[in-house]
Amino acid sequence: MEKPRILIIEDDDLQAEIYEDALSGYELSRARTGREALAHLSKFPPHLIILDHILDDGDLGLDYLPELKEALPHVPVVVISGAMDVHEQIEALQGPRRAHYCLSKPVDLDDLRRTIETALRECGEAEIVRSFESLERSRRADIQDLLSRSTDRLSRQNEILRQVKDVTARPNISALARRFNVARRTIIRDLHELIRRGQLPPEIYPRWATEGEDDASGPSV
Repeated sequence: MEKPRILIIEDDDLQAEIYEDALSGYELSRARTGREALAHLSKFPPHLIILDHILDDGDLGLDYLPELKEALPHVPVVVISGAMDVHEQIEALQGPRRAHYCLSKPVDLDDLRRTIETALRECGEAEIVRSFESLERSRRADIQDLLSRSTDRLSRQNEILRQVKDVTARPNISALARRFNVARRTIIRDLHELIRRGQLPPEIYPRWATEGEDDASGPSV
């Protein structure tokens, strides 16, 4: 099985060596600056990025976070710094181009390994799959709700048709609204649909008669 690839963006050689020893079970690559990291992405597309905040040549890792996430939007990023205050950490973890985790220096290596394992398991491609599954569930729920409402409407219209088709007087909109626990405008719309489908004659409820009939007496369906 292919080893997960981790890009380490770290300017300090000693710290980089510590990461390499602690993460020997992964395929590792290193960049010293944000620009070097961006150039590295096409050659070494990582499954996870470790991003140090203070880099070589005065670079700040968080300045490159938007570009890294733009290039690899679903790759989890673990930001590591001993210089970030709480506000900066919160900001790094918010928004569409956010980091997934922030760890403080000196880094607890066991904590780092657990974080990476969790990120690789729960983020990245797994996160994409969950997002699609959630979207599909939402769409199915919307479709079921639409079908249920459509079925309710057809059932109500069939019952209205049974009650008014042989009656010569104008339908009692308020009584029908109370009978089906819907708004008066819903009953008026039902009548118009029945007329449009040719199931009721137009004279039973002329369109001009809808004026002033929109006062709700129940929920619209």
